[in-house]
Amino acid sequence: MIVCASGWTFGVSPILRLATLAIATLIALITCAAAHSLEEVGQDMRDKERYFQAVDSEAPRFSLQDAGGGMVSLDSLRGKVVVLNFVYTNCPDVCPLHAERIAELQKMVNQTPMKEMVEFVTITTDPKHDAGPVLRDYGAAHGLSPANWVFLTSAPDRPEDTTRKIAEAYGLKFTEGDDGMQMHGIVTHVIDQDGRLRARFHGLKFEPINLVVFVNALTNRTQKPHPHPEPGFWDKLKGSLPW
Repeated sequence: MIVCASGWTFGVSPILRLATLAIATLIALITCAAAHSLEEVGQDMRDKERYFQAVDSEAPRFSLQDAGGGMVSLDSLRGKVVVLNFVYTNCPDVCPLHAERIAELQKMVNQTPMKEMVEFVTITTDPKHDAGPVLRDYGAAHGLSPANWVFLTSAPDRPEDTTRKIAEAYGLKFTEGDDGMQMHGIVTHVIDQDGRLRARFHGLKFEPINLVVFVNALTNRTQKPHPHPEPGFWDKLKGSLPW
């Protein structure tokens, strides 16, 4: 049972109460649930999340600059689960929506013990424009916390298409037009603590809770299935949410 402070519902809309209950349920279940194997959670995802793609391959390496000019590489993030996406800041439509979806995921993760175990990484595919202050401002504009999120670009002395080639190595093509706009898809990549690409969540219509549950399975580091005398974590979670 989750005990809340007296009087917390007064003056709060029903929608906000439902959202608060959902977050509280997520925190309680992820914090207290016994570890489930990645194989089990992956099978649940294949059954219940149409935009999920299981992967198990070495994640393409990168070494790029953050807003302050410091270098960040995938190797430097070993030991953390990495949630990776690609955008460019002049994108007028889907990129801002993708950034806001990542911010939603980050907020959910950061209200659990996973906060210290997960890093959110965004890579721009327009390094010519996206540097320094542009990178700093983008996160604040879209609700991303610098606590465990970083926006990366290539160094000025590297080819202009460096980050687009990194995106292509992840299976995502950004094609630049004459007007500077880029044709591209939307994918959220999940990389485990050992630098292996473990999942792609395609588009923006996946359920955020599904990605959070998958990340939780990775942070548990339990790889083999085991018997469960009680209903599975997935069933408890889905059954407890108020929608």
